[in-house]
Amino acid sequence: MGLTEGRGAKTVWANPVEIIRNLAPENPVMVFSPTVLEATARRFLAGFPGLVTYAVKSNPDEAVIRTLAAVGLRGYDVASPFEIDLIARLAPGAARHYHNPVRSRAEIAHAVAAGIKAWSVDSHSELDKLLESVPAENCEISPRFKLPVLGAAYDFGSKFGATPELAAELLAKVAARGFTPSLTFHPGTQCTDPAAWESYIRTAAEICDMAGVRARRLNVGGGFPSHRVTGVEPHLEAIFDLIGTVTRDTFGDGAPELVCEPGRGLCADAFALITRIKAVRDGASVFLNDGVYGGLSELPIIGNLDRVQVFSPEGVLRQADPQGHVIFGPTCDSVDRLAGEIALPGDIAEGDYVVFQGAGAYSTVTNTRFNGFGQLGHLTVLTLE
Repeated sequence: MGLTEGRGAKTVWANPVEIIRNLAPENPVMVFSPTVLEATARRFLAGFPGLVTYAVKSNPDEAVIRTLAAVGLRGYDVASPFEIDLIARLAPGAARHYHNPVRSRAEIAHAVAAGIKAWSVDSHSELDKLLESVPAENCEISPRFKLPVLGAAYDFGSKFGATPELAAELLAKVAARGFTPSLTFHPGTQCTDPAAWESYIRTAAEICDMAGVRARRLNVGGGFPSHRVTGVEPHLEAIFDLIGTVTRDTFGDGAPELVCEPGRGLCADAFALITRIKAVRDGASVFLNDGVYGGLSELPIIGNLDRVQVFSPEGVLRQADPQGHVIFGPTCDSVDRLAGEIALPGDIAEGDYVVFQGAGAYSTVTNTRFNGFGQLGHLTVLTLE
């Protein structure tokens, strides 16, 4: 069994270092700080000029959902029947936006029975499936549109999103059939530049003009960044301010209500991943007990987390001058490595612990047991550093 909190065990630790000193975990451990998540959620609730909905797919841990519900989050972006039912159980009464724009008819039927009232689409064929089964009364359908990538870590539009012209056709059709017409987009992931949202908001107004329809709401998607790079903290308030300003300037008195659906931007920084060095091969390559088939699965796609600390088995911080190291995971697969090099203290040694800060998004949900590795413990801490 993995390292978890249970009867008779300590339930809340001070920080990752206390876990290292007292438990000496041999397998990787994901540690969660509810206070960090609460602070980030309050930052969104206070700063974003509209409804904040959490993208459940980024981390559906029940402790995350319960913490967000307790702090006052009243909306969730759900992408599957599992997530629909999860939120119904953990945050009853909260808004659930089913914004995965492609669904089977069985999934649509499940969502209708569950009382889903907000949907997205990006094609005529998918809209027709909704029109067959979804009652129009008090139901919102939001065409999702896409633009060329700007300022994102990777392109969400390669899979989802209609052209502005198609989105206008869909919006007109939605309104004509008596549904509440709205629009949605997703600028990408890890958008550190507020300008990533501006062209989308202005295009939304053009879509409304083409369709001759006023959108009731505009969902500006996710893309809100987490703190991945040392010394470069996300300027969330600048993003919130730009979204509000551009929406008012573009739409004027007819501005739609705003919605956002952060995933990474809410949950990532509330977690840290404790890994252990299995070997330092001839003083160069470092082999960890976790890798791209586990809690570090996203790093080859969007870049390494460089908020990394190394501790001795006694919990002493390594502080020698950093040196670049190639990092491999534990499996017998050459793909199991991080891109490029990561700077680690020059005095690292086998048995040391490498702690990756900001590892809470798209990590626990993509963890596998490939090659017999990936046994991941879960513990709660007061602080992460």
